Amino acid sequence: QVQLVESGGGLVQAGGSLRLSCAASGRTFSSYAMGWFRQAPGKEREFVAAISWSGRAAKYADSVKGRFTISRDNAENTVYLQMNSLKPEDTAVYYCAAVAALRLGVKPYDYDYWGQGTQVTVSS
Repeated sequence: QVQLVESGGGLVQAGGSLRLSCAASGRTFSSYAMGWFRQAPGKEREFVAAISWSGRAAKYADSVKGRFTISRDNAENTVYLQMNSLKPEDTAVYYCAAVAALRLGVKPYDYDYWGQGTQVTVSS
């Protein structure tokens, strides 16, 4: 079992930056691949980024590539999402997810554990 708690969301102007954190419980955090997803009102939950258990491999949605960076600190049981050059279309609730797998999934059903989400609002 893994419990995930996101933090770091907020209101930011277009072009600004935010850093999201996801703190995980459990002593086996380092064996989980981690992902970030987002969901805007009236839209389906979509993939943002994922990182392997070791941190050596990462995957990004085309819409955030070059602007967002996913990273993890296994000693702190935390995964991060650094978001730069934010756009109004990045506005959504951002969710952290975990799965005990080697593959970096890009679909919600690829992940077994989810946080409660944190709101990110980008004003124009």
